[in-house]
Amino acid sequence: MNQFIDWISQPWPWYVAGPLIGLTVPTLLLIGNKTFGISSSLRHVCAICVPAGIPFFKYNWRKEMWNLLFVLGVLVGGFIATNFISNPNDIVIAEQTKADLSAIGITSFSGLMPTEIFDWNNLFTAKGLLFFVFGGFLVGFGTRYAGGCTSGHAIMGISSLQWPSLLATIFFMIGGFVMTHLLMGPLMSWVGF
Repeated sequence: MNQFIDWISQPWPWYVAGPLIGLTVPTLLLIGNKTFGISSSLRHVCAICVPAGIPFFKYNWRKEMWNLLFVLGVLVGGFIATNFISNPNDIVIAEQTKADLSAIGITSFSGLMPTEIFDWNNLFTAKGLLFFVFGGFLVGFGTRYAGGCTSGHAIMGISSLQWPSLLATIFFMIGGFVMTHLLMGPLMSWVGF
């Protein structure tokens, strides 16, 4: 059992993890004609919790219960991985990336997350308001506006040859590059890094 825990807690190479993620798409399609995506689960939760007669939330959410169970599995799996089988070694980051992050005030990590941003002490500060609340709103708005999230478009949409998904994924990447290389430094300075 210890050998299995040691093996599973190590980073998996792309040629193992990538195909496993990629095989999710045909598996879901073949088993039940289901599409893969995470952001739609928020709509299902709202339809369950806020039955206010809003037309957007009036649909048979029970038919999508599998999606909520999938998201619950992601949360439980993340908790188990973080608390019981996490890799005790420091995350390996390229030297150039370390230099770029250090230039904007990010020098330490807790697991995969930079502690200068993702820390409970930041939650009720201007930094927390910007990164968690406003950033979360932008992610949620962008997900609805794009008709899905990165996993839905990049994994499911592109693999099923959907042109809008290719376009959405290209713009997700452009947005990430713009944020990382143009906006992150000024934002970090503005909130006090």
